[in-house]
Amino acid sequence: MSTNILKICQSAENGLRITPKEALALWKEGDIYTLGKTANVIREKKATPGVVSYTVFRIINYTDICSIDCSFCSFKHKASEIGGYVLSEAEILEKVGESYKQDCLQVFFQGGVNPSIPMEYYTGILSKIHEKFPGVHIRAFSPIEVLVMAKTFHKSVDAVLDELIEAGLQSFPGAGAEILTDRMRHILSDKKASPAEWFETMKVALSKGLKGSTNIVWGSAETPEEIIEHLSMIRRLQDETGNVVSFVPWTFQQQTKDFPIRHVNNMEYLKMVALARIFFDNIPNIETSLMVKGKEAGEMALHFGANDINSPVIEEKVLRSYGLKSAAEAESFIQQSGFSPLRRNLNYEPGKKS
Repeated sequence: MSTNILKICQSAENGLRITPKEALALWKEGDIYTLGKTANVIREKKATPGVVSYTVFRIINYTDICSIDCSFCSFKHKASEIGGYVLSEAEILEKVGESYKQDCLQVFFQGGVNPSIPMEYYTGILSKIHEKFPGVHIRAFSPIEVLVMAKTFHKSVDAVLDELIEAGLQSFPGAGAEILTDRMRHILSDKKASPAEWFETMKVALSKGLKGSTNIVWGSAETPEEIIEHLSMIRRLQDETGNVVSFVPWTFQQQTKDFPIRHVNNMEYLKMVALARIFFDNIPNIETSLMVKGKEAGEMALHFGANDINSPVIEEKVLRSYGLKSAAEAESFIQQSGFSPLRRNLNYEPGKKS
């Protein structure tokens, strides 16, 4: 381990912000165990020592019809294809009701980018959920969905978000980020919002008081420099809004023949978790993705800077899930990993289910 890497790690442990250049050095040259040790020291200062949080929520994919055509996605259908659907209000309320009976008071409402859906569908569903199931928290949509709503209905992003918030939107996910560089956007999906558009939409949403999650999805053609560019954009988003509650590293899954991926082994995954904890001096929670990487990597990640697991999830359709299936299983996993479990909601408020 070079003196430079040790110096960067020591600075981070002392609470100093590392630069993107220093983060690149850690990613390219840093030893996984040194990074893990540093990340764990910071984690113990930033999060409650010995405690790992989790939540339970239901995903409702309200439509699989999508006009964006991401190269890595097998979930999407064209409107003319067999298998394309838009859930009715009754179907959505039935799903929320099923979750409600299971003591799951959180809904993650997300779908394909479907320009044929009227604005009244979105606002009506949000309002009806709150009317029929008081206390349910709704996290919904994504920057690209909101941008297409704005374009389709000839409104500003600001106006669309105001309507959604008035109807019942309570938090906003930073979905659709993948790798936030222009080159990678062209490779992954050149019809999707640009990195700058993603950033500005997130900034508007979070500046309105909505709490938001962020992520990275890597394991394709991205360069180390592009990984750091992505992380830097997210750190800047938090600097400017203060409402990013978490960051979660994801890796690409092989879903289509058109998008070959490279294998991200557990060591590289743990290095990303550790780097995130070291680099994000302004984001309190680092999640480990049991859904994608499974229990073994997830358990190790809790000793490499992560303080949260993002499972269990009810009805995941987009990803092949290796995650946990119940709150009891989540608590058992956390305890077996050497920590005390703490249930929280999607806004990271402890002890609350909605």
